[in-house]
Amino acid sequence: MFKDLGHYHEAAVRSHGPAELDHSLVVKGFGRARLRRPAPPGPAGWRARFEAWWGGLDLAPDLAEDIGSLRWLRGAGTCLGLSIFALSFWPDFSQVEAAAMVPQLAEQRDEYRSQMIMPLSFGGESGRHMGATPAVRPLSGVPERPNLQFVATLAPGDTFTRMLARAGVGEADAAQVAQLVGGNISTSAIPAGTQFDISLGQRPAPGSPRALQSLAFHARFDLDLTVRQQGAGLMVERHPIVVDTTPLRIRGMIGSSLYRSARNAGAPIGAIQAYLHAIDPHVSLESDLSASDAFDFVIGYKRSATGERQLGDLLYAGIERAGKPRLQLLRWGKDGAMVAAGGMASTGFAQPEARSAIGAPVAGRITSLFGMRRHPILGFVRMHAGVDFGAAYGAPIYAVADGIVSFAGRHGGHGNYVRLEHGGGNGTGYGHMSRIAVFPGARVRAGQVIGYVGSSGLSTGPHLHFEAYQAGRTVNPLGLHFAAVRPQMVDPGESSAFKQRLAALMAIRPGAALGAIAGAAGGLGAGGHREINRLAMAANPLRHD
Repeated sequence: MFKDLGHYHEAAVRSHGPAELDHSLVVKGFGRARLRRPAPPGPAGWRARFEAWWGGLDLAPDLAEDIGSLRWLRGAGTCLGLSIFALSFWPDFSQVEAAAMVPQLAEQRDEYRSQMIMPLSFGGESGRHMGATPAVRPLSGVPERPNLQFVATLAPGDTFTRMLARAGVGEADAAQVAQLVGGNISTSAIPAGTQFDISLGQRPAPGSPRALQSLAFHARFDLDLTVRQQGAGLMVERHPIVVDTTPLRIRGMIGSSLYRSARNAGAPIGAIQAYLHAIDPHVSLESDLSASDAFDFVIGYKRSATGERQLGDLLYAGIERAGKPRLQLLRWGKDGAMVAAGGMASTGFAQPEARSAIGAPVAGRITSLFGMRRHPILGFVRMHAGVDFGAAYGAPIYAVADGIVSFAGRHGGHGNYVRLEHGGGNGTGYGHMSRIAVFPGARVRAGQVIGYVGSSGLSTGPHLHFEAYQAGRTVNPLGLHFAAVRPQMVDPGESSAFKQRLAALMAIRPGAALGAIAGAAGGLGAGGHREINRLAMAANPLRHD
C-alpha cells in the first residue's frame, strides 16, 4: 500500500509531514468491494468461492446509515423477517390437559404425616410407632433441674392452700407456710390476683414433691412477707414498706365548669364525685357558684414506697369567694358525716342556709321549660308538665331527694319512666330513660342513680323529662321545695377538737402529698426489689393512680 523507497519525497520526510501514497497503489472499493483471490481447483475451490460469496452478502447492515437506500431496505427486510420468524414461536393460551386430582383420605394423610419430622420435633405423636431396636438403651433416670422459679397467682374463689398445691408445693410445706403467713395476716384476706414468687428445690426422694426454698408476696399495702428455708424447716420474714399518709389537698378556680376544673387540677374522679355530693345540699351547683369562686377539698391519701396509691374518704370540702371561706364542711363523728363549720359556736364563719330546693337530676342544660309549648312531634300546642334537660345518651340520672319508687317501667309517651314519692305529697318523675336502674318499692337516697338518659317514648333525641308533683298535680320543678334538712350540729364538748382538726387540714399545702416519701430509700421492703414489681411498673406505671 505504501510507496517504496524511490517514491518518497525527502522534503516531506524531513519536515515530518504526512506520508503520501501513489495513486496507483490505492486499493479502490476497500469498504464495500472485496479482494478477489484465485480459487484453488477442485471441491476446495467451490467451497472457497461459496464462502467468499456468502461473506460478501451484507444481510444486516447498520440501519442508522444510508437510510432509504437499497442497502438499508435490504437490512430492514432482514430485520422484519427475523421478527416474524420469532413471533411465529409465540405460545398460545390453550388449556393443558393434566391428570385429575384424587381426594386424599384421612388414612392416607396420616400415612404421609408419619414420614414427617416436624411433628416429632414439636413433641407430636402422629405417625407410625416403631419398636425399639437393639441400639436403644433404657435410661435409669431422667435428670431434673436443680430448682424451679416461677410466679403463681391467687385466682378468684381459690384458697391459699389450694394455690400452693397447684403450684407443686408439698402438703407438709404448704401447711407450714399457711401457719407462718397466718401468724401475720389472715390468708382469707389475701385478695384475688395476688402474685407469689415461688422457688422450689430438688426432690428429697424420687416421686416426692419438690422442697420449698422461698415464697415472697405483697401481703398488705404496707407489708411484704417472705417465707424462706432455714435448716430443716421454714421461717417467715417481715418487710415493712414505708407509707406516707399525708392527705391530698386540691384547690383551684371553678371557672366555666367545676368538674372540668377539678379534673384539670389532677383530682381523681371518685374524689370529685364525693366533693359534689357533699356540697350539693348546701349550695346550688347551677346558680350559687360563680367562675371566680374557688373550690378546695382534702381527701385521704396513702402512698407506699413501692409506688402503690390508695384514695380514702373526703375529709374536707370548701368553697371560697373573694379569698374568704363561704362553705366549710368537715368529716366528723362516728358516722363520718360532713358537718358544716358554721354548725358550731364561735367558728368565725356564718352558717350556710340549708337548701330546701331540689337540685338538678342530671348533668346537662335545660332545653325546655315548664308551661305551654308546641309539641315537637305532635305538632300542636299543649301543656308541657315538666322541664327537659339535654344530656348525653347514657348519662346517669340521680334522685333529687330521698324517696320510694312508686313506678318503674313503660309509661306511654314518657317511655321508660320512674316516679318517686318523697313524702308530704311531694313526688318527682323521670321520663325517656334508656335504661331503668331501680324497681318499684325500692327506697332510694338523694344522689342515687335511678336510670340513664335515653330517647324512649315520644322523643326527638336523648334528654330527660323531669316532672314534680304536689298533692297529686304537676308543678314547676324549678320552684319545688322540700322540707329543709336540719344541719348536723357539733357537740359543744368537741368544739375544740373540731377546730384543731379543721386547722390541721387547712395547714396542708396543696400537692404536699405528691412529694418524695421520707425514709423510702431504706424502707422499700422486699416488694420494692421483686422482679414482679419492676415488670408491673414498667408495663403500667400509673396502675395505682
